Amino acid sequence: MSNKLEILETFENAYPGRNYYIKHRTPEFTSVCPKTGQPDFATIAIEYVPERACVELKSLKLYLQSYRNDGIYYEAVTNKILDDLVACCSPRYMKISAEFGVRGGIDSVIIAEHTAPDFIRED
Repeated sequence: MSNKLEILETFENAYPGRNYYIKHRTPEFTSVCPKTGQPDFATIAIEYVPERACVELKSLKLYLQSYRNDGIYYEAVTNKILDDLVACCSPRYMKISAEFGVRGGIDSVIIAEHTAPDFIRED
């Protein structure tokens, strides 16, 4: 895997003084099982409260598509996506939910979160 972080772009948050949630969802995520070589399919949901920058959507789409041929476990890819997005835009809060399709009679949901030290959730 090359440095996927380079694919991601941001734009300035027009409302940095306000906490608000941005939610993105894609039902077309694919990667490859490193054990079997078979494709894995997932719906990826990204929820975050921006600080100074927001993730640009075209770059996010290209970033997520870059995993298409990568052999990577569910847990690893979910946490890698979170790490890269946090590094890209330094959000106050971010949650990645990855809902993987059934394989061998088992479906899996992996959730990874990041919270900035000074952020207090109000839900």
